[in-house]
Amino acid sequence: MEAGISTLGITFGYGVETTAGTKPGTFSQLHRINSIGGISIEPEQIDASALEDYVTRYVAGRADTGGTVEIAVNLTDETQTEWETLISTYQGLTEGKKVWFETIVPGFTDAFFFTAQLPASIPQPEFGQNELLTASMNLTIEEYIGTDTAVAFS
Repeated sequence: MEAGISTLGITFGYGVETTAGTKPGTFSQLHRINSIGGISIEPEQIDASALEDYVTRYVAGRADTGGTVEIAVNLTDETQTEWETLISTYQGLTEGKKVWFETIVPGFTDAFFFTAQLPASIPQPEFGQNELLTASMNLTIEEYIGTDTAVAFS
C-alpha cells in the first residue's frame, strides 16, 4: 500500500460545456496556482425530536459544500490574462452552459471536478512586505461533481 500522495505537480484548469449538463471533452490549464481550497460535504442536521425524547435526535439533511472555493493565483501579467479570458468566456455563456473545474493529482487515477460561477473581475490582492503577489479567486460552487476520469489539459 502506498504511504500517500504528494501535492507536488498538481494542476488545475477549466472546461466549458458545449452541451449544457455534459462534462466538457477539453480542458485548459490555469497556470501558477498557489493553492486550491477544499470542498467539504457537510450534511445539515434536521431536528427529529418528539415530546417523549429527553435528548435531541437528528436525521441527516441536505449536504452543503460551503458555497465557495478559494483559488490562490500567483499574479503575473500572464496569469491575469488567463483569468480575464476565463471570466469573459464565463460571462458570454448561454443556454444554461457551465464552466467545469478540474484538479489533476499526479499518481491519482481520477481527477476532482466541480462547476462554479466566476467573480465579475479579478480582485485586488493584499500587498505586504517581501511577499509573493497572489490573488484570491473565490468561485461560487454550483455543483460538486467529485472524482471522475481525468481529462488531460490541452
